[in-house]
Amino acid sequence: MILVTSAEMQTLDRLTIEVFGLPGRVLMENAGREAARVLLANFAEAARGGVGIAAGCGNNGGDGFVVARCLAQQGYPVQVFLLGAAERLQGDAAANLALLRPLGVPVAEIREAATLQALQQETDRPALWVDALLGTGLNADVRGVYRDLIERINRSGRPVLSVDIPSGVSADTGRVCGAAVRATVTVAFGFAKIGHALLPGAELAGRLEVVDIGIPAHLLPQAAPRHQLLTDALARAALTRRPADAHKGLTGHLLLLAGAPGKTGAAALAAESALRVGAGLVTLGVGASLNPVMETATLEAMTAPLAEAAPGILGPAALEETLALARGKSCLAIGPGLGPADATGELVRAAVRKSPCPLVIDADGLNHLAGRLECLENLSVPAVITPHPGEMARLLGVTTEAVQQDRIGCARNLAASLKIHVVLKGARTVIAQPDAAVFVNPTGNPGMASGGMGDVLTGAVAGLISQGVAPGRAACTAVYLHGAAADWLAQNVGPRGFLAAEVMRRLPAEIARLQGEGR
Repeated sequence: MILVTSAEMQTLDRLTIEVFGLPGRVLMENAGREAARVLLANFAEAARGGVGIAAGCGNNGGDGFVVARCLAQQGYPVQVFLLGAAERLQGDAAANLALLRPLGVPVAEIREAATLQALQQETDRPALWVDALLGTGLNADVRGVYRDLIERINRSGRPVLSVDIPSGVSADTGRVCGAAVRATVTVAFGFAKIGHALLPGAELAGRLEVVDIGIPAHLLPQAAPRHQLLTDALARAALTRRPADAHKGLTGHLLLLAGAPGKTGAAALAAESALRVGAGLVTLGVGASLNPVMETATLEAMTAPLAEAAPGILGPAALEETLALARGKSCLAIGPGLGPADATGELVRAAVRKSPCPLVIDADGLNHLAGRLECLENLSVPAVITPHPGEMARLLGVTTEAVQQDRIGCARNLAASLKIHVVLKGARTVIAQPDAAVFVNPTGNPGMASGGMGDVLTGAVAGLISQGVAPGRAACTAVYLHGAAADWLAQNVGPRGFLAAEVMRRLPAEIARLQGEGR
């Protein structure tokens, strides 16, 4: 699903009007009528009890006036609460407000807090609210009477339909600008916005419905949108069916550099996850003294005992053997449970620079690259990194809060500057590609807030790459499958307490579901 920025949406509106020749008045009419249709499809019974239209003085308010007219013409009781003076309205919004007068739709003009306070009984009356206060162009915090009415709507406990985006949510980041409407349903016009996909905007939007308002599809390339929401269809495209004569020699061989004392579970989870998404073979490179442990923990993976800098700790003495093992492999994954030893860092940085096959780097592998991003520059092979926000902050030399405030920007800028694939994990994981394309993942849930989940994801990404899936597509598909497996567990087992290993074991069933082969 395509996601657009507010600027891209404005470009599409302008092109539709100026180039294609469809008047803005028609676009507003289409938008309002579609919003009214969705409203009645979801809340017809509530609408009989009265609909309050909270409208601003811009085009978002104009869309709300069309909703009001459509409902009034069908006999539903409607009242408009206009924040501002009617004489301030211009163009299409003013014209649609004027059409309400012959229908007898009451319009209360609210210019100050005192007026809103005086309308307490009227604002308590609606059984359903339509939020048409602020549109996608919001670029400042909501204050004053706008904030007061938003908070009143949220306190009402009534269902809310938001027009295009919940008022107060940034269309470009999903963040709350001071205060925001909590919608039950949001009707997005033309295309979903980034703010619909990122938290907290995604949660505040409720159920999202994207409707066609007449923007011609052939104009879309001129806006050049670079963001998409992952879907079943996008994930399915990477999962080709195997021929009847497939064998393990044709389905990829992963080399996994992982594990340290106390962290062998991370290595085992990553190794098995690669096999669970279909990798034919996995060789796990570990410190020689850990080899007996890993041979027991990973029955289906092979192990390669490597030279140690200390018991269980890999160091530079293992480099040549690691590179020799990597030759002929489909992918080299580095990081799960490797530990923080300086000697291990030397090995990691050298292996990254010299790897003969595509790379997946996570966890301690990334920590050993913090402050050394030159190791990721001008690589001769594709690379995928999978940091959580804290690891991303260390890589960029910023705070975790700074990363979380601009997840897309941080991931996209790093991917574009280093020409690598960046998977910024967390709620609504962001996957950024070297060409600046960005994907947002809708799957996953808070039950995943437990140890080992990232190790499972690393193995899944590397396992798909090992089978010949392009790294960027492998990253998107693995992230989607990983979250979908957790969503199944949350629904069928419980919202918390399921384990990373259970997510891992669910991966084959999610692949089967996407390919139409059952659950």
